[in-house]
Amino acid sequence: MMSEPEALSLNAQAALGAVHVPQRSQFSLLVRHFLERFFNHETASPDGDAKGRLILIAFATGIPGFIVALYLYPVYHRFIAWPPGRPLNIEPPPYWVQVNHHFFFVLYSFVAMGIVTVFEWDLFFPDLLDIFVLTTLPISYGRLFQARVAAIAIFIVGFLLDANMLAPLVLPASFDPPNLPRLLIGHILAVSGSGLFCAAFILALQGVLLSVLGERLFRRISLAVQGLLISILLMLLLLFPVLSGAVPVFLQSRSPFVIDCPPFWFLGIYQRLLEGPSALPIYTRLAQTGCVALLITLALGALAYPLAYVRRVRQLVVGPGTHDTRSWVARPLHLLLHATVLRSPARRAVFHFISQTLLRVQRYRIYLVLYGGVGLSVIVASVLRLTVDRGQVRMAVSPDGVRAAIAIVAFWTIAGLRMAFVSPGNRQGSWAFRIVHGRPPNPTTAIHQLQAAKLWVLLWAIIATFSVCLALHPFAPPELLTWPATESLLLIAIGMCLLLTDILFLNVMTVAFTGEPAREQPNLAMAVLKYFTFLPIIVWVPVASEPWIAQSIQHFALAAAVIAAAHLAFQRVHRHIIQEHCNMPGLEDDEEDFPMKLGLRY
Repeated sequence: MMSEPEALSLNAQAALGAVHVPQRSQFSLLVRHFLERFFNHETASPDGDAKGRLILIAFATGIPGFIVALYLYPVYHRFIAWPPGRPLNIEPPPYWVQVNHHFFFVLYSFVAMGIVTVFEWDLFFPDLLDIFVLTTLPISYGRLFQARVAAIAIFIVGFLLDANMLAPLVLPASFDPPNLPRLLIGHILAVSGSGLFCAAFILALQGVLLSVLGERLFRRISLAVQGLLISILLMLLLLFPVLSGAVPVFLQSRSPFVIDCPPFWFLGIYQRLLEGPSALPIYTRLAQTGCVALLITLALGALAYPLAYVRRVRQLVVGPGTHDTRSWVARPLHLLLHATVLRSPARRAVFHFISQTLLRVQRYRIYLVLYGGVGLSVIVASVLRLTVDRGQVRMAVSPDGVRAAIAIVAFWTIAGLRMAFVSPGNRQGSWAFRIVHGRPPNPTTAIHQLQAAKLWVLLWAIIATFSVCLALHPFAPPELLTWPATESLLLIAIGMCLLLTDILFLNVMTVAFTGEPAREQPNLAMAVLKYFTFLPIIVWVPVASEPWIAQSIQHFALAAAVIAAAHLAFQRVHRHIIQEHCNMPGLEDDEEDFPMKLGLRY
């Protein structure tokens, strides 16, 4: 209930009469509560501003399709300014170019709804808060279940409209079709069916896995399944420019890839409704497959969700069984680290604190999933090339893509871990470090704590980078399989991991997971702009330097010396920053730093 914008006198307020509070049923209150939980949880809005974050997500989901529809106007119309020298009297684009335009909207709806559903993966089922709070109230279990199902349906339909409702507003003007009703009907039904199928498939997959495996086994594979889904979805979107040249060959040859790829099913619905009986026969087959698959997926989700819901509630009530969390496989590695780089108790404590915390908190897990999925999809899009040769689609591996993959995996691994380490909330572990070492600790202890975090990140970044190099080795071109090329790639991988860790953690002054929430709302646009600016520079380095390093031993030694010198320089700067930070007086929990330091501490 909003107050009046202007101040009213007492007589004016009395004349307004009593405030009538809207009467809502218990079911509607539960639905509103579950919908709010989708956006007001620590993963979606760690700063607590759920409404602002919802607006950002809504615009980020709906704008891409609208912008692409606007950019298609000069493709279908006479446009004097661009491209230069283009004749004014032009014909519409070729048929297969138009099909690719339709395919983009179908694919975008599929990817957008899939990512949204995976992001809210853990909120579709009850958690401990629901069991301990809602079940103690006079609410029947059936009403709780129905309210959650209604909230999920509203959530999916709302994002389905958000992702696809803006583009049809400008598509008639952009496409200028001969039959406008057919275009609008085909577009709306195709993109709606594509997005609904992807969301229903992910929800049904989660329900089936939870029903069959149980809560304990499901939690073990949940992170891997989420990462795989995010990678596949983003891979499809990033490979669209590559796929667009092969779409005519796939459709005309009735390739098994087309029959097994869900976005093509709904492209068949699009083209069949747009062209009518004159459409290619493959479109009719794809449209029939899409309709049947959508009905089967919805039915499977409707059957699997109640079973998974009951099993999830029962498991939460009973509680997980006790099991040993110690890893005997990692014990030799820990002993080696304790004897070498983790000899200090402060380093050892922070290192194991990170290992025990990272995979236990939902927000940190979803950060790893998102960054890992984006990184893997970008790697595949950079490495894979599709060419059409004599009516056949051939796959090839780009040498520059293999070189760039080293920088991509190192950057996204370190950037994702940094995001998880500095994210606010879940600060239950900070009291131990504060009591033992003080706040802020002395410079020597602070250096040990922060170096332990950098060591943890560096270790896993090297493991991830070397794993990608090993996985790409069988598919690499011959020029990258020689010993000089292999040694130069390994040197670049170690150097990128080392220097990126130094750069991204240069101004991190808190122990992992113990940072405080930002006092100002972060600018999401500027954060995305930093990635688009910084990532191309990082990717260019191995592409340009690898051939030069592989030329001779002297070049290899010079590159290693440059990496070592840069690392030592960053280490010296980092120590200086830590000493300045520790020399500042500590603040109490309820003390404001602005009057004392003009906000210059952080």
